Amino acid sequence: MKRIKYNILAIALLACTVSVAQQLPQFTQYMYNTISVNPAYAGSREALSIVGLHRSQWVGFDGGPITQTLSIHSPLRNDRIGLGLSFIEDDLGPENFTYLYGDFSYAIPTGKDGKLAFGVKGGFTQYSLDSDFRESESQDPLIYGIANRWSPNIGLGIYWSTNKWYLGLSTPRVLNTDRNTEEGYEALERLSYYFTGGYVFGLSQTLKFKPAFMIKATNGAPLSYDLTANFLFNEKLWLGGSYRINEATGAIGGIIDFQISRQLRVGYAYEKPISDISRYTNGTHEVLLMYEFKFMSNKLKSPRYF
Repeated sequence: MKRIKYNILAIALLACTVSVAQQLPQFTQYMYNTISVNPAYAGSREALSIVGLHRSQWVGFDGGPITQTLSIHSPLRNDRIGLGLSFIEDDLGPENFTYLYGDFSYAIPTGKDGKLAFGVKGGFTQYSLDSDFRESESQDPLIYGIANRWSPNIGLGIYWSTNKWYLGLSTPRVLNTDRNTEEGYEALERLSYYFTGGYVFGLSQTLKFKPAFMIKATNGAPLSYDLTANFLFNEKLWLGGSYRINEATGAIGGIIDFQISRQLRVGYAYEKPISDISRYTNGTHEVLLMYEFKFMSNKLKSPRYF
């Protein structure tokens, strides 16, 4: 009986996603995966930065989302120019989304240590349904006729930052991509806007405090607010919490990050839903790995906190 309930919920969740629109996956540690939503972030860390992230959402829920990302970005010799490449694999039950995008940014100095960067991204999104599910649900009018496909898209962004704060505004998917039009059915990649920001407060020589936020607005969907607050101890250990305000999938969680060496950083986040789905899941787990080649160390003016 319990498994039947899980399957019913998974099918209901699938129906919501295919009848509305696919949005980019959400992350608890969004502040370290900014390039996935804002191309202007490329090269901002003043080093060759490689970030890998794995997110298992709603563990214990049959068909819960599983997301994996890999991104790489770096400034060029002309440090006003940044290049990046990002890959996202997002599995939601029988639905599969693959994103492959390249990023370009150009930054101009503002003030003593500020930079205002403009970015553009371009690439492809692949959508597919698992073959077993397609066959078992072939008579369902929501499923029939949905084709696997690659769809091109572009994104735009701006990113303004100093050593202590940052603000970003972006729309990572500008084109409304129609996934299927047979039988009068439409499913679109709708236009989404991301507004991000954060500030680092120096509380003492060994303690810093960094609040951050991300607001997401999507056409036809309610606003989503992600709020985080982290304390940094001795430039090594981040400890903090997160809170997501969303009509459908609100959550509260904790974050821990450790700077193992100057190059390597490891992070873990846990979230517990505060919506109705909390009765059916043990929570969400997210693991982050970041490795940076400090070959441009002579140009680094201060530690990068975002």
